[in-house]
Order: sequence, then C-alpha cells, then structure tokens
Amino acid sequence: MKPSPKKNFVYNLVYQVLAMIIPILTAPYLARTLGAAGIGTYSYTHSIVYYFMLLTMLGINNYGNRTIAKVRDDKEKLSKTFWSIYSLQLCVGTIMLLLYLGYVALLENQYPIISMIQSLFIVSAILDINWLFFGLEEFKKTVTRNSIVKLCNVVFIFLFVKDSSDVWKYTLIMSGMTCISQLVLWGFARKKIKFVLIKIRDIKAHIKPNLILFIPVIAVSLYKMMDKIMLGSISGMTEVGFYENAEKITSIPLMLITALGTVMLPRMSNIIAKGNTKQASTYISKSISFVMFASLAMFAGLAAVGRNFAPLFFGEEFRKTGTLIMMLSSTLPMISFANVLRTQFLIPKEKDKIYIKSVFLGAAINLIMNLIFIPPYGSIGACFGTIAAEFIVMAYQAFAIRNELPIRQYLKQSLPFLIKAIIMLGFIYPLNLVNLNPYVRLAAQILAGIVISSLLNFRYISSLLNLKKLKFSRPPRH
Repeated sequence: MKPSPKKNFVYNLVYQVLAMIIPILTAPYLARTLGAAGIGTYSYTHSIVYYFMLLTMLGINNYGNRTIAKVRDDKEKLSKTFWSIYSLQLCVGTIMLLLYLGYVALLENQYPIISMIQSLFIVSAILDINWLFFGLEEFKKTVTRNSIVKLCNVVFIFLFVKDSSDVWKYTLIMSGMTCISQLVLWGFARKKIKFVLIKIRDIKAHIKPNLILFIPVIAVSLYKMMDKIMLGSISGMTEVGFYENAEKITSIPLMLITALGTVMLPRMSNIIAKGNTKQASTYISKSISFVMFASLAMFAGLAAVGRNFAPLFFGEEFRKTGTLIMMLSSTLPMISFANVLRTQFLIPKEKDKIYIKSVFLGAAINLIMNLIFIPPYGSIGACFGTIAAEFIVMAYQAFAIRNELPIRQYLKQSLPFLIKAIIMLGFIYPLNLVNLNPYVRLAAQILAGIVISSLLNFRYISSLLNLKKLKFSRPPRH
C-alpha cells in the first residue's frame, strides 16, 4: 500500500524541520570561522559548478518524477522507463564532468583547489535518482537518508572547520557527503526495478520533453545563482557573503512549501492521468490556503526581526544582512503561490510552455535589474532584482491559467491572511525601537509574533489540527 499524501507530507516536513534547524546550528559558527569572504568564496564557486549540475540533470527532477508516477503500477514499464531516463542522465553528466574539469584546469586561476573539490557535486548529480522514489511516492527512504547526511554534515563542520583557511574542508564536507547520500539510494532502487537493456531510440524519446522542462530550470537559475556570480564579479566576495546568509535565512521557511510541492507533484500527475479533475481542484484550493497562511506569517516575522536578528546571529560583520533579510522575505508569498500553481497544475497537466515563458520573463527582469542596481547598491541591488523576478513569475503563471483555475477565488481566500500578516508586522516591528538588551528584544519579538499570529489565525489553525478535515482522501480505484 502506498503512503498517503498526508504521511508523505509529514515525512518531508520532519526532514524540512531538520533542514531548518541545521542552518541555525551551523550558520553562526561558519559566519565567525570562515567570515563573509570565506562564505562568499564557497558560494561563488558553488554557483559556477551549479550550472554544470543543472546541465547534468536537465529537466529530469520534474520530468522523471512525473513520468515514473504514470507507470509505477507496471514493473516492466517502470524498469524500462527508469533505465532509459537514467541512461540520458549518465551520458550528459559524464560530458558535463569532463567539461567542468577542463574549465578548472584551463580557466580557474583564483580558486582552483576549491573549484576542483566542487566537482564532486557533479558526480552526485550523475548518481542522483531521487526522482525515481518521488515518482513512486516513497518519501520515507529519501527523508531518512537525507536526515542522516545532514546530521553528519553538522558533526564534520564542527570537528574540522576551525578558521578562514578551512574553506576547502567545508567544501569537501558539503560535496563529499552529497555524493555518499546519492550512492545510498541505489541500494534501495534494486528492489524496485530490474535491469533492462535500453536502445538508443528509448533514450531519444526522453530528450525533447526533458529539454522542455530544462529550459525553465536554466531560466530560474539565472535569478537564483546569477545574482551571486554577478555580485562576486562586480562587488566582491564580501557582498556575496552578506547576500548568501540572507538568502539562507529566507529560504528556511520555503522548505515547508517545497515539502508540500514535492509530495503533491507525483500525486497530482497520477490523479490527472486518471482524469479525476474534481479531486485535483480540491487539492489545489487547500494547498493555496495553507501556503499563503504559512508564507505570509513567515514574511511578517522575518521582516520585523531581520535587522535585530542578523548581527546577533551572524556577528556584527553581517549587520547589512539584516536589511537583505527584510527585503527578501517579501518574496515568500510570491514563491509559495507560484509553487502550488507549478507543482500541482502546470507540470502535472504538461503545460510546460506557460512555465517556460514565466521563468524567462522573470530571468530577463532579474538580469536587467541586476545590471542597473548591483553596481551602485551591491547586495541590496541584487535583492531588487530577485523581488521583481519572483513577482513577474507568479503574476504571469496566474494570468495565463486564469480561465482554467479560479485565480480570483485563490486571491480572495488569501486576502485575510495578508491583512493579518500586516497587523502582526505592525505590532512587532516597533519593538525594534524599544531600548532593550538585543537578545531580550529578539525573544520578545518572536514570542509576540507567535502569539499574535496564532490568535489572528485561530480558526484556520483549529481546522488544520482537525484530522478529519486535514485528511487527504485516496483517488478511487479503477
């Protein structure tokens, strides 16, 4: 029996909570040991290797997930589908690894050792078969493995990273453990699939749909990673360090949203393949309410405490990071709304053109604004570009499917959460002006935020805690 979406969400949520706790444990330590320049060096070199990883995976994370979900009930089809998709991944990944090693040997003069160690991330991308288990809706294995790896990362960081000269050790820990974690899944895969000889035409059948889903991945990366590359090139590694830590904090709440999207994509693909549109519509409506409640409350909280939080958490050197946290927190509801539309409608319904156009528009806006604002404003200019890009992506996706989904209804049901978030922000932001010990002030802001948000959203939180209402029903058997 397959786990229910509720159980899968809980598995993923447990992992995401762990993933939220770990940066809280390691980020202050890394900020003080590696410094802004050291963190910037890691982030800058990782941003470059990230593109080779993207090229290795093409659009396989979403495409493989969706395709496996459609054939998971037939082991013959499942095995053939897996090996034909993975053969494409292996071929492309090998080429990307060789190209990256050539780049490091011939062109990378500033950080050759760090860049060479980063190549392990490409090896991990070659070994990555998470999409198989996501398509099978077997999240427990991936969650357990990822949790163990995350905990090992923490232990190794505290044991081996001691000062700013240990950037290479930090890089080795992050890339090496990622490699090992991908290898572990292959042991589980043997029980799910059998080896099948694949012909060239079987691989070719997956190239075009993969490339279609790869295009938006590259476009998204332009405003996810290009910010750091442009910041490093124009403003220096210290500005990258400020931006990296701000992004690290604001991405923590998004893990909750990502957990929901990861769980629902294969389920929605399977439901839509069976023609159960009514159940699909119910899922989307419930998901919109949940992510907007969560993301707007998190936006208000981060925007209120950002300036007080950053110097306490990262150290005085990172005071500017507080302003960046406040700015980037505004993207949380935009990303969350778009994530539901993408993972629960556009990708399952194979409306890839809309997805592609939206992210290209976002990437273009981001690139233009980066060129205008990064030179005079550094990391603050990069935030302007990111905010504009996320808004454009969300707005275009919503506009393009307005005749197929009740977008106005979704916005209407989100409005009360927005009003309550503004009220919460209005209460806790003025505490920044109160002359208190900064740690006491931060604790007071967090406590006040939790209490005010809970009181304002009491009815909705009560409905979430009602298991009968929370329960996802299974699709009917045919």
